[in-house]
Parts: sequence; C-alpha cells; structure tokens
Amino acid sequence: MIWRRLLVRSDSTIADLHYTFQIAFGWSDSHLHRFHIYGKDYGVGHRGGLSFDNEPETIYLADFQFRMRERFLYEYDFNDNWQHEVRVEQILPWEPQRTYPVCIGGKRSAPPEECGGVPAFLKGRLEAPWHARELLRKIVECAREKDETAVIDLVEEIPAVRKWLALDQFDCREVNRKLRRYANGERKWLFAQYLG
Repeated sequence: MIWRRLLVRSDSTIADLHYTFQIAFGWSDSHLHRFHIYGKDYGVGHRGGLSFDNEPETIYLADFQFRMRERFLYEYDFNDNWQHEVRVEQILPWEPQRTYPVCIGGKRSAPPEECGGVPAFLKGRLEAPWHARELLRKIVECAREKDETAVIDLVEEIPAVRKWLALDQFDCREVNRKLRRYANGERKWLFAQYLG
C-alpha cells in the first residue's frame, strides 16, 4: 500500500491541499484532478479541463468543519484513475514553531505518472527487475563491441527503469524539503522542475 501522513493547517486552501499532495507523491501537476467532499467537486481548474464552482484559493479546509475519521476522495489523472482516500486522523493544536504542511510518514513511492493505471502499474512493478537485468546485459554487450552510440542510447533508459526499481522507497526528508519550499512561496519552481 502507498500512503502519506501529512499535517496541514486548517487555514490551508483546497489549492494548498492539492499542491501538498502533488509534492508528497512526487507528481508534476500535469493531469486533471478533483476532490469530492460532501457530494461536491473542488479543485484547481486547468485550461481546457475541469472547472469548479468556487475559487480554490478561497475555500479553506476549516470551512468543511471536518470531524475525526471523516473521509473524502482525491482523484488525480483521470486516464490512470488514481484515487486517494483522504482520512482526517486527528485535529491537533497548531504549533507555531513548525512549518506547515509537513509529511510525518509514508510508505513506498507513488506510481510513475502516465504508467497506465493500476493494472499497468502492477505489471510494470513485476517486470522491472527483468527489464533492468536485460538493459544491463545489452549495455555490457554494446560495450564489449565498443558500440558507444548504442551504449549512450541504452544508458538514457536507466532513469525510467530506476523509477520502477525504487518503488519500495520513500524519502520523507526530500518531501519535507520540497514542502518547505512550497510553504515559502516557491510553487512555480517546484512544478517547473517536473515539467522541464
């Protein structure tokens, strides 16, 4: 199971929560999304995509008056159909010395974007070790034949394979480093790095 435990302030907006989730899962905000809360959809509109009745920067989490153990849905990438059940675990007092949002736990990396949804993700996860061994075999073979062009082409495939091999890893410190940057107003920088 893939999960994140996050502390967010009640004066965070729906937009803040969306960007917090994007950072916590290492995604790029390049797909449509929506929150489904109390029978209504909320989110950050994208040109040519979904639009919402309310501005996401004006809807605060406190407006929903969530109770402990309440749940709502966050969907991301309607083609891959990633559905996240969000649960309010506790309502804690604000700690002025803490920077919010903050990730206090998690497990496993999120599925790579555009991997094809749950069935393709599970298949890719099973095939990744075999694909990595085959890629390494091809690199060694091309190196023996001194085919530098082929080696360079094959080496370019390593980052994609690495994502699949690192799915059981989760770097909470790296997520919190990015969340601090977001809290300091660096949203454009964070998502520019994903989008090139």
